[in-house]
Amino acid sequence: MIMDQMIQFVKQMSGKLGASPYAALPNQTDPGKMAYMRELQRELKNKDVLEVPLSELSVVVFDLETTGFFPYKGDQILSIGAVKMRGSQLIDNETFYAPVHCETPLTEEVANLTGLTDEVLAEADTIHDVLRGFYQFIKADPLVAHHANHEKQFMKHATWMSLRMNFQHRIIDTSFLTKTVEPEAHLVTLDECCAHFGIEIEHRHHALHDAMAAARLWAAGIEAIQKQGFTNLKEVYAHVASK
Repeated sequence: MIMDQMIQFVKQMSGKLGASPYAALPNQTDPGKMAYMRELQRELKNKDVLEVPLSELSVVVFDLETTGFFPYKGDQILSIGAVKMRGSQLIDNETFYAPVHCETPLTEEVANLTGLTDEVLAEADTIHDVLRGFYQFIKADPLVAHHANHEKQFMKHATWMSLRMNFQHRIIDTSFLTKTVEPEAHLVTLDECCAHFGIEIEHRHHALHDAMAAARLWAAGIEAIQKQGFTNLKEVYAHVASK
């Protein structure tokens, strides 16, 4: 209840700051940067991806490594990895990876899991700069992630706290397609899903490599859903809603 009230308060305050949440970005003295952010906002409002043919749909598949699961309780983003796709094709030369500055020493568990070190994070760019670079990379493309709610919560929190900007991108969970094409398989984790579709993960719990694995999973889902006769996301949503 308290968390819902806090979120509502943030929404109310963002509305009072003006019609454009991008106008409140710190260090926005460069007219070119301000114009870019305003244009991005317009694209996000006008872009409707639901009727784009699946074979032409451009998305950015991304992954976050974090210190924990609860951004509103102090957990932080440690790294962001992403890859662009068109239809079921990964665009190999269109990738993004950045560790994020963190002054709090990592726990042994997180360090062992991610392979990140305090030294690397101490020299990394701040979340403010990393997010700005990430938004320039993804532009107005919809995002895809595995267990997307985790990524969505961290992106909403970090974007507001560091950029004073509302997170407006659509995020689609890979399971949206996986559960549709394999409804009886009961696949949950990225490891389970990738194993089922014969996808190798080169370096687990590395943001870029996990993003690449999730992208290949999304590709497998796109190809399978097209074989079932679906041509766009709107048709898939309608099918899921009818169940």
